[in-house]
Amino acid sequence: MLQKSSSIVSEALQEAPAWAVSLGIHTVLLLLMASITYVVQDPTRHLLVDSSLDDPIDEQYLFDATVADQLGTESNFDTLAASLAATQDPTQAEKDPVQEKLEEELLEVEVPNVETVMRPSDAELVEAVEVTGQTEHTGGVEGAMDRLTMEIAASLKDKPTLAIWLFDASQSLNERREAIAKRFEIVYKQLGMFDLEKQGKTPLETAVLSYGEETKFITDQPVRDVKDLVKAIREIKPDTSGKEFVFDAVNKATNRWSSYKTKLRRNVMMIIVTDERGDDLQNLEVVINTNKRLGIPVYCVGNAAVFGRDQEFVKFTWEENGQTYTDYLPADKGPETIYPERLQLPFFGGNQREFDQMSASFGPYALTRLCAETGGLYLVSADVQEGPNFDPALMRPYAPDYRPVRLVDLDVKKNKAKQALLLAAQRTRVNTIPIPTLRFRADTDNILRQELTEAQKPLAVLDYQLQELMGILEVGVPDRSKLAEPRWRAGYDLAVGRVLAMRARVYGYNEMCAEMKSNPKAFENKENNHWQLVASDTVSAGSTVKKLAAQAEEYLSRVIKEHPGTPWELLASREMQQPLGWEWREYHMDVAPMNSDDSDKPMLLLAEEERKKMMANQPPKPKNIPKL
Repeated sequence: MLQKSSSIVSEALQEAPAWAVSLGIHTVLLLLMASITYVVQDPTRHLLVDSSLDDPIDEQYLFDATVADQLGTESNFDTLAASLAATQDPTQAEKDPVQEKLEEELLEVEVPNVETVMRPSDAELVEAVEVTGQTEHTGGVEGAMDRLTMEIAASLKDKPTLAIWLFDASQSLNERREAIAKRFEIVYKQLGMFDLEKQGKTPLETAVLSYGEETKFITDQPVRDVKDLVKAIREIKPDTSGKEFVFDAVNKATNRWSSYKTKLRRNVMMIIVTDERGDDLQNLEVVINTNKRLGIPVYCVGNAAVFGRDQEFVKFTWEENGQTYTDYLPADKGPETIYPERLQLPFFGGNQREFDQMSASFGPYALTRLCAETGGLYLVSADVQEGPNFDPALMRPYAPDYRPVRLVDLDVKKNKAKQALLLAAQRTRVNTIPIPTLRFRADTDNILRQELTEAQKPLAVLDYQLQELMGILEVGVPDRSKLAEPRWRAGYDLAVGRVLAMRARVYGYNEMCAEMKSNPKAFENKENNHWQLVASDTVSAGSTVKKLAAQAEEYLSRVIKEHPGTPWELLASREMQQPLGWEWREYHMDVAPMNSDDSDKPMLLLAEEERKKMMANQPPKPKNIPKL
């Protein structure tokens, strides 16, 4: 059968014309060549792939693939957040023009006419900015609003957005609320490029609520008109309770409008406007977990915390019964860390408030951590009023630890120096540290001895407290070299240096007082009637004091050298400005005569007329001091 078929084909070829045979042969050759071309790889392409694999990969650009598994289905943490997306340079990845045109036609994107509206350029709205979770100093409310405009713009580029504003209703925030209300119109004009109402679409909606002791929804439903928004903000009534339950307010806002995220598939962002830390820290973890699961970032326009302190004393003016009062009132604005790391130790002499009211350069811990955990930003719009401020760029390496509390606790347990610092700081918050008396009346030797004895009583307690603190800190010395973070190194060295310096002063103080009691000095000028202990470079109170002074100088000098431009360096410099030794100086001061019946008890005799005059010059005290 096969032979028969072959003969048939042979006969057909013989009968076929020459051109047909030639066509068949060339067709076979062409098919053969095409098959050879299909299997050969482009050598240039192969070289490009190889060269890219040879390049080292920087580990800082690798992402943990397990992060997305730990979050809820609505979270967008497996993609770039709004702030992080805004850091990308739009000029780095250019699309093919044909492909870009096809995408535009498929998406049916229409650009609204906004020629009459002043707005930032596209480059400004997506310019390089810091990654989410950071603290930024914006230079006031206006700067904070401009920064938020960029964040809202980045969110709107992704999808329609609901912005929820939570305003602290405290009396101290009246001016800031008004400043933001005035700024809203400008902000929404800048965002006019996203106004698609003419196409029946509303990409940006806004809700407003206030909080204090209670949470109040100022807008029952999100609004679209900026005029309604400004009116809502100005209708917020001040809360006089002095309570700020901010995390409860965030939780209620999330519960009320989470459907915008889960059902309407819109972006939702929250913006807190406050000047304090909040009074319901017990709700922090719940809020963090909920907002992370839903993918709702939280931003905050707030104040810098007070360095290592709970409160800042804020200058506040109010009226009562037609009388205007101005005073420094306490406001809860710190600390910047989960646990206080700064020892509350006084300075002997000089202005104490200046060093108690120092800026931490970061926001209060709980609010800043909420922003960091949810992918938002803490925007510092105001620093401490009257204390030293510090360069935010220099302070960036000293940022507090915003990891979950359990991770921070585990880290602290691994290092005895960290444990010692936190325990010592806690002790100084429980025990009151007295400031010694430095001036002593010496009309007679008996009066001088009595005043010296009374002055030594609180100093004996202080010396015991300092010995206790030194015992706590000494436990951490072996692990001091293991401290990798500059914040912990600065905090521990400053604590040890200050305690040693205070011990040297107190020890020397007691020795100087004891010597004066046993052998009172005679005045060189017979007109003088007082003795004063003043700081001296000469440490003349014994070898123990000299040893303590040398150790203190070692630790304090290290802080000054390794941490310039920081609060730790400023405190160490202040401690070293005052010498650790003491010396006596005599002087004269007019005093009231002593009662002749009991010369050992000083008694100031004040004429009745003078007392009445002093009382008449004093304004009436306010009955109701505001709570900020």
